[in-house]
Amino acid sequence: METAGAALAAVCLFAVAQRLWHLPHAVFQLCVVAVAVPLFPLRRRRPGAVLLVLAVLAGAAPVVGPVIAATAYTVALDTVRPRHRVRLLGGASLLIMASATAAGPSRGPGSAAYGLELGLLLAVTAVVVPGLVGTVYGQQARLLRALRERGDAAERARRFADSEARTHERSRIAAEMHDLVGHRLSLISLHAGGLELALDQAAPELREEAVLVRRTTRDAMRELRQALGVLGPLGRDTGPDALTDATGTRSDVEALVAESRDGGIAVRLEWSGPDLGACPARVRRAVHRVVREALTNVHRYATAAHVTVRIEQNDPTVRVTVRNGASPASPGTPSEAGTGRGLTGLRERVELLGGTFEAGALPSGGFQVVATVPAEPDDAVAWKRSEGGAEASPSAAPGDAAALSREPRTAGALTLALGAVALWVLMALAIGLVYAQPRHVARPVEPRLGMTYQELAGVVDIPAVRAAATGNEPPRPAGTVGCVYSPGGSGARPGSFGVIRYCFNASQRLVSIDRFTVPSVRDTPPWETP
Repeated sequence: METAGAALAAVCLFAVAQRLWHLPHAVFQLCVVAVAVPLFPLRRRRPGAVLLVLAVLAGAAPVVGPVIAATAYTVALDTVRPRHRVRLLGGASLLIMASATAAGPSRGPGSAAYGLELGLLLAVTAVVVPGLVGTVYGQQARLLRALRERGDAAERARRFADSEARTHERSRIAAEMHDLVGHRLSLISLHAGGLELALDQAAPELREEAVLVRRTTRDAMRELRQALGVLGPLGRDTGPDALTDATGTRSDVEALVAESRDGGIAVRLEWSGPDLGACPARVRRAVHRVVREALTNVHRYATAAHVTVRIEQNDPTVRVTVRNGASPASPGTPSEAGTGRGLTGLRERVELLGGTFEAGALPSGGFQVVATVPAEPDDAVAWKRSEGGAEASPSAAPGDAAALSREPRTAGALTLALGAVALWVLMALAIGLVYAQPRHVARPVEPRLGMTYQELAGVVDIPAVRAAATGNEPPRPAGTVGCVYSPGGSGARPGSFGVIRYCFNASQRLVSIDRFTVPSVRDTPPWETP
């Protein structure tokens, strides 16, 4: 499109100049345009060579001006080093003036002086002005790019600092909870163990209650440590027994299913695809948590239901589905409703990785949990999710940025288009200014003896001068047949003016050129006295 536009501008300039000012050597100028247009697409690969070659062609044929103007703009836009840019534009300006001066007498406006004038105008309109515009736009684009990079770096630094602050705060909260609540639970477990030993002989029927307290305390301690692992850094899960190399793998899921079977739940595992050992730890952790939380809910609310755990692993995603049928509960006994915090935590964990989470009742009366997690999560998604809010979603940001940048781009394109049209008009006026001048003006012939009257172009006999010379002229040379009297300017004395007399013989050959002065005639009415 750029090449076609430059070619169209050059052809239009040729048509206008040919119609208004009758460009000489029209075929030659069209041939130069045909040579210059194929060079235009090479301006990005060889900017310096193409610009200089087009400068020589534009000096010989000024209708190539739009092509070299677009080339100068592109070269100045893409050239980063200022000195190199100045050398290219300056060299092109000198070449276009030298080429126009050399081609002036033969292919140009008619003389070397006119060619130099045309080259100077073309250098300004086709090289200097587009080069300056390209320089400004190039520097502006590079400045905006640098500002965006600095802004992105500052934003990444701010997010990293915020993340570090949150991580430290969560770690501090986890440490305090571990020290306070964990210490109390340890004491309860210790006293429950002592009570178990004491009741073993004193009251055997109460020993099982003490055992239950000790085991419940131990389970609470383990769950507390696992919960504290969530408060650790986002990149890893902390806490004893919270994350291992086998977490989330097929063997780990099979172990969770086996524990549920031992608890009296009819669970079936379906695995499709390879194992998850090669997936990141956070993905395996999410799979483990989804399966464990779903089975825990089955233990609480649907003990007699049949459960299917299905894991599908392909290249882009890992899909976890836990579905249980309707529990054959008594109609008169209302089922215990949960708080929903477990599913909310699972949803946040999955969405933090850029996945999707769905949980809800089935029409058949059962319940289904479906989680889809990327096999290779993007860190940028986690950053934006951790910032929170719909305004930070990955899908909204690019659209907003495009909408914000659409208007400045349109305004810039319109400005460049108007500038190109104005520059084209200036080139046309520059060509017309030079080519509209008379190109071949004959110099007046200096009179000399022996010339005929026809050869003395511009010598005219004036009767008033002849009358003024009558009686005041020197004697005519011998052989004179007739004379021509022309004004010779003001005389040396005040009140006189000069006369030039050209005398011819019988063969109309100039035999004498006499210069003399005559007194001026008083321009006064006859009734006034001098």
